[in-house]
Amino acid sequence: MNFDFTDDQNSLRDMVARWVDKGFPFERRHAIAKAGGATREVYRELAELGLAGLAVPEAQGGMGFGAVEAMVVMEELGRGLVNAPYAAGALVAPSLLLAAPAALQAAWLPKVASAESLVVLAHHERQARYRLAQVSTTASADGGGWVLTGHKSVVPAADEADAFVVPARIRGVADAADGIGLFLVDKGAPGVVVKGYPTQDGARAGELVLARSQAALITDNGFAALEQAVDVGIAAVCAEAVGLMDRLLALTVEYMNTRKQFGVTLSTFQALRHRIADVKMQVELGRSMSYFASLKLGEPAPQRRRALSQAKVQLGQSMRFVGQQCIQLHGGIGVTDEYVGSHCFKRLTMLEMSFGDSLHHLGEVSAHMQDTAGVFA
Repeated sequence: MNFDFTDDQNSLRDMVARWVDKGFPFERRHAIAKAGGATREVYRELAELGLAGLAVPEAQGGMGFGAVEAMVVMEELGRGLVNAPYAAGALVAPSLLLAAPAALQAAWLPKVASAESLVVLAHHERQARYRLAQVSTTASADGGGWVLTGHKSVVPAADEADAFVVPARIRGVADAADGIGLFLVDKGAPGVVVKGYPTQDGARAGELVLARSQAALITDNGFAALEQAVDVGIAAVCAEAVGLMDRLLALTVEYMNTRKQFGVTLSTFQALRHRIADVKMQVELGRSMSYFASLKLGEPAPQRRRALSQAKVQLGQSMRFVGQQCIQLHGGIGVTDEYVGSHCFKRLTMLEMSFGDSLHHLGEVSAHMQDTAGVFA
């Protein structure tokens, strides 16, 4: 299999890397995090590069690129520690809106592509524990439209978003895959209350409370579209983690080549060199599974879901190992807020829990096993 990137993909990577180098140094990230994590301005700068429309079809004003291009962008944003809701707004949301009727797509996708509007998925519920079918938010017909009542938690960039894609139950019991609809809720609609807060990695999230809030129906067969969008999010998380691990490994190697102990640099100690070799191996295992995840996004749902869970399990293991080992090799400076390594560690910790933690996805891999007992067979 050919894993070489095309010239266009390499140019895309270089463009994002140049922007990160010139426009998003660590000092800017640190200042944003200390100020509460508001990053809408950063998102607009990414939109000026055309990146907000990366996954939006050309007919709707976007670039119409695919999973590999999204992976390339997410790797570089991860390497640059860019704390903007890019995956949520530019990758996951378009995937959901493409399931909408033509009129709704025409009204929202061009605004998503230009970053005029930030639309994010609000699907977490407190009792769900990452189970997508566990939906207690209810949808009721109201005249010619719909109204939603419920509570969604840990919504990315909730207080900066303009609208939300909300799974809500049209019929059936609270844990059934059947009967889930997807709805678009404008932030300014009556009955919508958003309570924002900073997250540990220097970004923002929030609680979304709906009290008979008006909503537009995207699709009444929402579970399949929700699974697809979450898989897009998992692939984005995996790619971002690869870029982050690359940066944290490079920081650690640089530190070991300069920090002296007993009159010699840390890199001269064989035991520490072996630990760095183990870290490098985990980074490469994560990279290969990130590629695997992105390439499987076009597969039928059963194969795709299992592959994305497999990738998330490996990336979770890699993120935890790389983060812990690199921080230990740094010593005390590795956990100080003024040092970039601590921010890498916090972001890796958040990514491990995004769209399902490692234990959840290990269970998903197990549930999808049929003819083999091997986790990655």
